[in-house]
Amino acid sequence: MIHTAKRLAKFAEAIFCAAGSSGKEASSIAYNLVEANLTGHDSHGIGMVPSYVERVLRGAINVNQHATVIQQGGPILQIDGNLGYGQVIADETLDIGLEKARETGAAIIALRNSHHLGRIGAWGEKCADSGFVSIHFVNAIGLRPQVAPYGGVEGRYSTNPYCVSIPCTDNQPRIVLDMATSKVAMGKVRVARNKGERVADGILFDPSGKPTNDPDVMFAVPRGALVPFGDHKGYGLSFICEVLAGALINGGTCVPRNQTQNTTINNMLSVVLDPNALGDADVFRRELDEITTYVKSARTGEGFEKVLVPGDPERLAKEERQDSGIYIDDETWNQVLVAAKSVGLRSDDIDRLVAA
Repeated sequence: MIHTAKRLAKFAEAIFCAAGSSGKEASSIAYNLVEANLTGHDSHGIGMVPSYVERVLRGAINVNQHATVIQQGGPILQIDGNLGYGQVIADETLDIGLEKARETGAAIIALRNSHHLGRIGAWGEKCADSGFVSIHFVNAIGLRPQVAPYGGVEGRYSTNPYCVSIPCTDNQPRIVLDMATSKVAMGKVRVARNKGERVADGILFDPSGKPTNDPDVMFAVPRGALVPFGDHKGYGLSFICEVLAGALINGGTCVPRNQTQNTTINNMLSVVLDPNALGDADVFRRELDEITTYVKSARTGEGFEKVLVPGDPERLAKEERQDSGIYIDDETWNQVLVAAKSVGLRSDDIDRLVAA
């Protein structure tokens, strides 16, 4: 099925309201998920609704929670997410952090104990749109490990995202690097499974440690494992995310005692920097324009129309999907419908919302 972003957001908002969220919270979650679909990241889009709803119904997400400042001093903030929806918690956390960065020129934010933060690029974009550079390290606990370390064939940690955002200039849009440190995000494996597709070579191990193209291995017991991107380099970056977001800020790491909650608990270390505090911001913007123009001027290789910089794929996908709509495969859509009914939405309510 193909849906407009507005229709999907209204439907998702109704589901989360029925699951106990306030209207404001439901709107925030729905907007974040649909924005992920719009930017081409279906792994973090509307397909997350079923798992979110299932967790709410068994008390593994705390609805209507807010970010709590535990401690602060100088540029440093420690914040507890109270296992609330990450779409709300991260937004509130960065509001606090951005204000701190305006005051001091920088903010170092330790966010602990949030439910799934969604697409981390959304939080990088929030910082960039406010004129700040930001760096984000994320880990996840609470679930069975998903990604094998380089040289290993069984999971030891999560997909541990890493994100850097850079504000726009008068001539260039914002730059946002947002990446899982595995070859693909776990959600992309879920999307492939729902579509009945195989994944590419070099992405998965089966439970015996052999390479496989079957996404089902990540939903089996025992479980397969994702492969880190870039071999030892991606593994190294993922390990650093685990140390900084898990151990350094005391959010919890991938060790077995933290794998039993059966929900996604994200921790994020964010560094937010004001370009005006680090040098001449005009020089920064001028250099940024020159770098970007020069890099994108490279002669293209076979199969490429043009050179892109981080953030370009999302912008291009959003332009296309705003015009053509968002495609949701049948299995994912059926799962969303089941989730809607599980929180009390009736078939006629669903039909009305979907048709709106």
